Amino acid sequence: MRFISAIAVCLLITLLFLGGPVWSAPKTPDQLVIGITQFPSTFHPNIDSMLAKTYILALTRRPFTAFDKDWKLICMLCVRLPTIDNGLAVAERTPQGLKGIAVTYTIRPDAKWGDGKPVSTEDVVFSWKVGRHKKTGVGDMEFYRSLYKIDVKDAKTFTLHFDKLTFDYNAINGFELIPAHLDEINFTDPATYKNRTAFDTDTTNKGLYFGPYLIAKVISGSHVVLEPNPTWWGKKPAFKRIIVKVIPNTAALEANLLSGNIDMISGELGLTVDQALAFEKRQGAKFNIIYKPGLVYEHLDLNLDNPILKDIRVRRALILGIDRNAISNKLFAGRQPVAHSSVNPLDWVYAKDIQQYPYDPKQASRLLNEAGWSVRKNGIRHNKKGERLTLELMTTAGNRSRELVEQVLQSQWKGLGIDVRIRNEPARVFFGQTVTERKFTGLIMYAWISAPESVPRTTLHSAHIPTSGNNFAGQNYTGFRNAEMDKLLETIEVELDRGKRQEMWRRLQEIYAAELPVIPLYFRANPYILPKWLKGVEPTGHQNPSTLWVENWRVEGR
Repeated sequence: MRFISAIAVCLLITLLFLGGPVWSAPKTPDQLVIGITQFPSTFHPNIDSMLAKTYILALTRRPFTAFDKDWKLICMLCVRLPTIDNGLAVAERTPQGLKGIAVTYTIRPDAKWGDGKPVSTEDVVFSWKVGRHKKTGVGDMEFYRSLYKIDVKDAKTFTLHFDKLTFDYNAINGFELIPAHLDEINFTDPATYKNRTAFDTDTTNKGLYFGPYLIAKVISGSHVVLEPNPTWWGKKPAFKRIIVKVIPNTAALEANLLSGNIDMISGELGLTVDQALAFEKRQGAKFNIIYKPGLVYEHLDLNLDNPILKDIRVRRALILGIDRNAISNKLFAGRQPVAHSSVNPLDWVYAKDIQQYPYDPKQASRLLNEAGWSVRKNGIRHNKKGERLTLELMTTAGNRSRELVEQVLQSQWKGLGIDVRIRNEPARVFFGQTVTERKFTGLIMYAWISAPESVPRTTLHSAHIPTSGNNFAGQNYTGFRNAEMDKLLETIEVELDRGKRQEMWRRLQEIYAAELPVIPLYFRANPYILPKWLKGVEPTGHQNPSTLWVENWRVEGR
């Protein structure tokens, strides 16, 4: 009994000092409390790229198309997946003579917003107008640029006209609908729309959602309460209430699970592999733990506007100065393989024979000398002007795994004479401002999560660099500019021959490895820690989260 009491005291201390104020939802048999590590910077589905938002909104919405757990493209909001074979997709010439395609979708006839208003083509057209405006600040600018016209057939059927015929022409996973009847009034001034949208000024409005759940309550930075949507067309969800509780510190997240304040830890935004392995040794018999490898790419973005990082010799020295195999083996028990580019070996377009960078501090030192950082003072390199080789490294505060990796990087780079200063921020600030608006000066550590064979146009094309002029749209946060890469990104999309496309993908990975706009670290495996009584949670391993199928979650033996 003394031992149990001591644990309880330790847990309380952990919660108070690491996890913020102790908050506990009342226990009921038809309630599920999920723990995640980040709070969304916005609830607008098309502004900012943040997994926390995607995870929560997947409980409340359904995209037109998505990849399922078997990595197969399926319809969710649409009635039938359009293909060239079934005649719902037709190749055509654009008014400019380009080879384009017209793709016809029909919205489910029973799809309604939470306030009873039918989901309609009016919402489709409005969402397109918002996405196309240069001042809106949406992430995927290219999708809306390419979608140059919409023909409305009736209230539920519409045809999208794209100015290029791509291999994934019918995958419109990111075309998230916005309710015209609620948000059009907020779009009168597009430049300020991202601050006026109902998704952030009236987040609990039922009319913003049409999935199994509605957002009923939001306590900023703390938790989101969701309740069943009476207009949902699908299988009745098992829970009368789902609470997504945000606990930024992963140690406190584990403590909350053991104390019963949460029922499960999200695999998408929860413990890291090393933490889960340690947790499994101590508490594994009490939970179902699933390790799901997938298309999650942990990396370091470099600000290429920084004069130090513009020099390719410095970038190569940085990656040669990291023992990434040791990080994988010692911190993650080898479960998170070293990444050599952004393309995962699980993806069919992965190239095995691209340039790789082993741990080689001697070669790294030679490159730094060549780059002019040859004078050492108190162990730190300087150039001939006396300028100190200093770089700032940032990530999400409270993520113990990332903070450990930061310390390894700082230590190994210090051995090369590089002064690395760590400055972390809460995830909402980090992703909502620092990353999105390119306010970082050196390196930032975070993860991209992608779909199978996802062309990284928005993260690598020079036209997608966020600036104040485009209201910080686009996701090329490094500021990478490479004419051959731009051309590849444009041509891969429109190459229908798989063999030719594979060669283009190989060249893309060669340029990525040679130019190093990003330092690849490792591919993540996500651990899902679930209660024994929760069934039906099926991780996907890609950007569509498990919450997209929440109606299949069920309770057994609770």
